[in-house]
Amino acid sequence: MNRVVHFDIYADDTDRALKFYGDVFGWKAEKWGGPMEYWLITTGPDDKPGINGGLGKRQQPTDQTQNTIGVTSVQVFAAKVKAAGGKLLMPKMPISGVGWFALCADTEGNKFGIMEDDPKAR
Repeated sequence: MNRVVHFDIYADDTDRALKFYGDVFGWKAEKWGGPMEYWLITTGPDDKPGINGGLGKRQQPTDQTQNTIGVTSVQVFAAKVKAAGGKLLMPKMPISGVGWFALCADTEGNKFGIMEDDPKAR
């Protein structure tokens, strides 16, 4: 069974949003060293149920909170998404040192990511 492994929150004012989630929930944020304005969010200890995620600068007015689902193969699951009536919004791309990612939409227009672990992805 494939599970949600990551969430993304988008914000117009990232400092304000990071402060909000830290003040309300005690979440910790660490700036990611990649090519975009993005923070990795830790929501709690690894030995407790739950997932971690990230917070980034909103690029489009339609950017909303989205989940990423861990899969064994982005290529295989992208085909399954399309066969079930969903859409591939952004094709398979590497997240350097992490894995392969694609952005999809379900039959209701909800966006979600699929991620294949591969530390060698470049």
